[in-house]
Amino acid sequence: MINTMFTFKDNSPKYEQIYEKFKSFIEHGDILANEKLPSIRQLADSLHVSRNTTLMAYEQLVAEGYIRGEGRKGYFVNELEPLLSQEVLESKNKKQTESKKPPVVNFRADAVDQTHFPLKIWRRIANQVLTLPDSFRYGEPFGEACLREQISTYLFQSRGVKTNANAIIIGSSTQQMLVYLGHILKDEFQSIIVEDPGYDGAREAFQFHRFMFETLPVYETGADLSQLEQMNSRLLYITPSHQSPLGVSMSIQQRQMLIHWVNKMCGYIIEDDYDSEFRYTQKPFPALASIDSARVIYLGNFSKSFLPGIRLSYMVLPESILNRYKLHFTRFESPASLFSQLTMAKFMELGEWNRHIKRMRLVYKRKMLYLVSELKKQFGQNISIIGEQSGLYLLIKLHLGRSEEWLIERASSYGVRVCPTSIYFIKNNTDHPIIKLGFSHLSCDEIELGVRLLKKAWM
Repeated sequence: MINTMFTFKDNSPKYEQIYEKFKSFIEHGDILANEKLPSIRQLADSLHVSRNTTLMAYEQLVAEGYIRGEGRKGYFVNELEPLLSQEVLESKNKKQTESKKPPVVNFRADAVDQTHFPLKIWRRIANQVLTLPDSFRYGEPFGEACLREQISTYLFQSRGVKTNANAIIIGSSTQQMLVYLGHILKDEFQSIIVEDPGYDGAREAFQFHRFMFETLPVYETGADLSQLEQMNSRLLYITPSHQSPLGVSMSIQQRQMLIHWVNKMCGYIIEDDYDSEFRYTQKPFPALASIDSARVIYLGNFSKSFLPGIRLSYMVLPESILNRYKLHFTRFESPASLFSQLTMAKFMELGEWNRHIKRMRLVYKRKMLYLVSELKKQFGQNISIIGEQSGLYLLIKLHLGRSEEWLIERASSYGVRVCPTSIYFIKNNTDHPIIKLGFSHLSCDEIELGVRLLKKAWM
């Protein structure tokens, strides 16, 4: 048996120090498996502590499986894999840290511009909201009336959608709202048409309710709506203002064609208008729901255009679905933050929301133009640029004879993170790999550096 004498420190109970010491001995192999430990009395005498102190230490070791008591025979060490040496652990941790180094430039598409965020204004309004009695209660199940009123006004002014506050449901995210909506629709509709390529998060929400899929092919020139006549589904999920991910927008003729189809089928269109505010060549197109509100379920959010972490989304439900939805979920708490709702409602009421959108449209347009310019300068005819008219990202199709996986790995080795697009495709696969580049959170210097590093990585 090794020498059990050691010095106690003053900052923790003595039984804990005994427990830690023996635990360390066992883990590092200083006490071998099946070796007998000193009796409680022997250990107490050698350490000049009470027997109760050593008993508590042994009981903790027994509880965690380090030792076992064998009746009158005493305590014995259980078999345990010895820990790696400290040098090996430090080396392993160092390698893990090195492998997880943050990228030099991250073209992720899930962030917004931080430097132009109206922090002072938002904080001032938030502080005011915290003085209101309404901030100290649970929220309404379908969202706060003050925010629903503001959204109703905004949708009419910006998207041409005529609705009242009662038809608006507030949620935490588009995907969450699709899961709730799917629960209402699953008994009437067993299948749904989705875009190919299209938003994978929406497909996951519909798969949760075991919807079968029919796919509507979408190309860089737009969706092939002629395919609708050959499909059986009466439910369609679509992103007409800024197709996800290809970025193309539907013309008024295509929108009217969709409305004609949905009325003929007596079905519904789920219109995801996820970032319609940021169109750089013309004004934002009117929403499908502005043409026919009876057959269109409209979805919008504040994540892309304002702040992802605010977790606020909304949908406008036709009357035929609204009553069913409220009947099902009237006893459920709202998944959206009450504080965020009240603050956003005041932010909109004071006109700050419209000012923010106008300001950010100019900021993002400059960044988009700069990114396009740098890509053309560095890559020339080796790439095709897709979706530069709107949104907070663009796609580049690379004509280099390389796979998507190779392109992403090579970019990463040069300190640049880029995003795949293969996750959006179902059957309508592309002839060349397409890479997604988000730019909203990057400065022009970071954009320039990122593109130069991509040139080194890929060419």
